[in-house]
Amino acid sequence: MQRLAVQRVCAGCFQPFWCCIFALVGTLLSARAADLALAREDYQSGRYTNCIVTCQKAIEDDESGEDWRLLLARSLVAVGNYTNAANVISTNLDQFRWSIHLRLLGRDVFRMNGRLNEAQGLLEEINRLASYRMWNYQDAASLVTLGRAALLLGADPRRVLETFYDAAKRRDPNSREPILASGQLALTKGDFELAAKTFRAGLKKFPDDVDFHFGLAQAFASSDRLEMISAVEEVLELNTNHVASYLLLADHLIDGEEYKTAGETLDRALSVNPHEPKAWAYKAVIAHLQNEKEAETEARNKALTVWKTNPDVDHLIGRKLSQKYRFSEGSQHQRRAAAFEPRFLPARIQLAQDLLRLGQEEEGWRLAEQVHEEDGYDVTAFNLLNLQDAMAKFATLTNQTFVVRMATNEALIYGERVLSLLERARTTLCAKYSMTLEPPVIVEIFPKQKDFGVRTFGMPDNPGYLGVCFGSVITANSPASQAAHPANWEAVLWHEFCHVVTLQLTRNKMPRWLSEGISVFEELEGNPTWGQGMTPRYREMILGKDFTPLGDLSAAFLAPKTEMHLQFAYYESYLAVEFLVKKFGMDALKNILVELGTGMEINAAISKHTEPMEKLDKDFAAFAKERAENLAPELNFKKPGLEGLAKLDLELGADSKNYHTLLQLAREALRKKEWQKAKAPLEKLIKLFPNQRGSDNAYSILGEVHRRLGETNEERQVLTHLANIESDAVDAYQRLMELNRATGQWDAVATNAGRYIAVNPLVELPYRYLAEASEQLQRPDTAIESYRTLLRLDPPDPAGTHFKLARLLHEKGEPSAKRHLLQALEEAPRYREAHKLLLKYSASTAPATSTNGVEPTPSPK
Repeated sequence: MQRLAVQRVCAGCFQPFWCCIFALVGTLLSARAADLALAREDYQSGRYTNCIVTCQKAIEDDESGEDWRLLLARSLVAVGNYTNAANVISTNLDQFRWSIHLRLLGRDVFRMNGRLNEAQGLLEEINRLASYRMWNYQDAASLVTLGRAALLLGADPRRVLETFYDAAKRRDPNSREPILASGQLALTKGDFELAAKTFRAGLKKFPDDVDFHFGLAQAFASSDRLEMISAVEEVLELNTNHVASYLLLADHLIDGEEYKTAGETLDRALSVNPHEPKAWAYKAVIAHLQNEKEAETEARNKALTVWKTNPDVDHLIGRKLSQKYRFSEGSQHQRRAAAFEPRFLPARIQLAQDLLRLGQEEEGWRLAEQVHEEDGYDVTAFNLLNLQDAMAKFATLTNQTFVVRMATNEALIYGERVLSLLERARTTLCAKYSMTLEPPVIVEIFPKQKDFGVRTFGMPDNPGYLGVCFGSVITANSPASQAAHPANWEAVLWHEFCHVVTLQLTRNKMPRWLSEGISVFEELEGNPTWGQGMTPRYREMILGKDFTPLGDLSAAFLAPKTEMHLQFAYYESYLAVEFLVKKFGMDALKNILVELGTGMEINAAISKHTEPMEKLDKDFAAFAKERAENLAPELNFKKPGLEGLAKLDLELGADSKNYHTLLQLAREALRKKEWQKAKAPLEKLIKLFPNQRGSDNAYSILGEVHRRLGETNEERQVLTHLANIESDAVDAYQRLMELNRATGQWDAVATNAGRYIAVNPLVELPYRYLAEASEQLQRPDTAIESYRTLLRLDPPDPAGTHFKLARLLHEKGEPSAKRHLLQALEEAPRYREAHKLLLKYSASTAPATSTNGVEPTPSPK
């Protein structure tokens, strides 16, 4: 008899009982997954309290997944409830014995609570689990977690990147975790370009992901503040309680000396997490910069309340102080951080840079080498060690005050000129500011921009700086690094040495605008062709919307819209210093610097020795506006529209008084090679605007016109005026050397040769003219030195140069004359004049012959 299969059915639906059970389970799982997704959305959006409540309820309802515990702990951390977050980890470790995610998060949470041994124990547990259960951790998220743990255990970052993060990307190309981890690794190692590229790639896949937007903000924080702010704004649109974004904004505001706004931003962060250590660390920085010692100590203590040996706190305080050029105080905080945790590499590499900027080079280089040995992926340490190798080949020139390091070939050419210029600056500026210099002052001149960038900023990028002063250490770009249009190196070094004076006088406690303003002011005092002058573009910016009140000038350096806006910040700062000196006298400026050295806040110091800031701002604005309006007052600087330019101004031609129209007319005539027609608008521009400088000046254009027309005297006159007001007009200097040589005006030849050398001392042209002019002017010492320098620059006629040098040395009775004469004949064996001089030299050095029957005493061998 056949047995019938009996199935249990669910009453009312006539389905097998087990089908209903599976359907119910599936429905419940789907609901819980939806709940978890909503909780994660709350977390991403900054609704941390909602997220905590949802997670707690799910766990109370016997939700067994570890994701709920992870999310609960992260949410508790976000609001500063570190103790409860640690409890969540502790009570779930046994239940989730295989969870590497819970243990990695637990490591961070335990450290926040100062439970360092337990935190390290969790890392070691991850390592043990991976060693015998690696097959269980092959999904993308687990590979990333193992990679993060490996980094914390000291694994090589490159191997982590390849073994874990890249493998995770291959395992799941749509996972966010490996992309995020790769970008964060690049950030921690200082590779900001790679970090930005990685985060941008992540945003293409996850456009609303808070972590990718914030990572991008961090990547741009040191290079492009506008991009950084834009990325932070994206974050705060997605999460108004994103504490890390408020911290980054506060960092930016501190850089701009907007301390009040920075404090309010930190208060916003603390309203979310009242125990955030970095927020209190920033509070300590602000208090230090405002000379509020008790508030500084209190803020630092609050930062260390939960974790009393947190190295991040002192590292952050020290880093910000060093950014304010308080390198001595900054280095002390880095030493504290390193004492808390000796393997905390960020503090040690920052300390290395601080010490190098303080001139404490032996310890600085040693620290950089140690960091590189422990972490070969640290970009800053790697760059510094490469720089050290390059600088080992530099020559060193010294006197009682200065130690100058520069490329050996450059030191032979103009090293002594550098020392001479620096000594002149020391004599002038130290006396003017009534200060005694603390030697030595170290000056390093780099022939490669990337080396200057590494020495100055820790990275090879060079954001347009010619030189930087740290207090007693100056770094500068050599003319060799500045391509076809080098700046006047004498002006640069004068400017930077002025920083040495003012920074030492104030103990590095001065705002950037005042420091830069004084240095530009002293450039012009030292040489009227140096520094900056009013230009049509500056005039437009002052009279338009780009003028910055005196009290806010430091912010103008922080995130300039363009390179022009940065240059304008320098010029406006100079105007502010000139305004203060003209209205209140040099003593008022010196007294302000003294007050800053005692720790007084800048606006208070200025008000004490001038007038209240509100009135000062108004008076300075009026001063700047008057200066702008007095720039060629008979000219109209309004940019004409296309219609006006075509119909009105162009019809007037040279009778127009519009600056832009006259310049356009001249350029159009030049384009058509109508030289005579170009003269009228250019001559009018010069008549109405006689002190114009820069690339668009009418003098250089008119000089070319006169040259085309064969009007040599007029060309000389125009270019001479340009040379008298422009510090880097090398084309004008060269042409004037040619013209004045032809007419025997040797003083003018020598003057323009010196001007040329002050811009580019690394070419033979000016030395050739200077040597010839010096001979004609009976200045044999200058001529000899010029010919010697010329020989180091591989002149086109080495035989002639050796001969001329030999002749001058022979006339002075120098024995080295014969060596140069022989070198001339070696280069040109048939050099008749050299043969004649050799015979003459031989006759003059031959033993004397007795004329009275007595043999002369032989000379000793």
